[in-house]
Amino acid sequence: MTGIRSPGILGFVAPVLQIDDLCRRFGERIALDHLSFEVSAGQVVGFLGPNGAGKTTTMRAIFDLTDLDSGTITWSGTAVGQAQRRRFGYMPEERGLYPSMLVGEQLQYLGKLHGLSARDASNAMNTWLERLGLADRVNSKVESLSHGNQQRVQLAAALLHGPELLILDEPLAGLDPAGIDVIGEVLAEQARAGCCVLFSSHQLDQVEDLCESVVIIDHGHLVVAGKVDDLATSGPRRLVVRIEGQRSASWLDGVAGVEISEVRGGDARLVLDPTVDSNAILELARSTGRVTKFVFERRRLSELFREAVA
Repeated sequence: MTGIRSPGILGFVAPVLQIDDLCRRFGERIALDHLSFEVSAGQVVGFLGPNGAGKTTTMRAIFDLTDLDSGTITWSGTAVGQAQRRRFGYMPEERGLYPSMLVGEQLQYLGKLHGLSARDASNAMNTWLERLGLADRVNSKVESLSHGNQQRVQLAAALLHGPELLILDEPLAGLDPAGIDVIGEVLAEQARAGCCVLFSSHQLDQVEDLCESVVIIDHGHLVVAGKVDDLATSGPRRLVVRIEGQRSASWLDGVAGVEISEVRGGDARLVLDPTVDSNAILELARSTGRVTKFVFERRRLSELFREAVA
């Protein structure tokens, strides 16, 4: 089983969410193929994979919304059951709200379902609507809100009861940059308070900014897990070169030991074999045109993702 650790008082935090050997088949399609990983409290972890990789099935299994053929899910060493799930927060990708119900009434109702008193549910509702910039929409129907604001209400619903584990399926979908910033700040605050935060997203640039660690799955099984910083600095050297007037990397045709990872906005991102002399690449670039950028960079999460699921 692959473990993810985060710093703590004694140097590590014991894993609290354990996904162990999950298997799930839908007819001939294998959704989960002996999937195992661990996530510790106190960090935000990106749960990544291509469409159909098994992310949503895993999240739904944590909440007993889909059956498993085999495998176990434990929370702090105890098999997850109804008592544990009452302390979890879940934001599904599909809208999980009552569209014609007022925002405030709905959040108070959901808070009471989690065991909050009427007063505590009302206080939590007001706190989170204020924090998420929706205090003025307390008496609006959910269906009258924009997609992004519906996302914020759904996040508030997942946070009302102060969950120990927060599971979010595509929480950044449909949000503008300001909305993404707000959600990111909230997730970081929850992690600092000791919450275990696991969320899926296809927006890898935002995941790289928000997450300490990532778990990448494909075809229902684990392919990569670890800290973003460790993964970004592992592997061969990454070099970014920009030559004035060049919109392609054709000047590298035939150069041995150089892989063109991506060309975007005039930046050619290169992966160099250990035997490649970077000075020789610089001289070749200079002979092509005016070099405006020549810098070694960390491996981007998008590169890691493509390599992992290739």
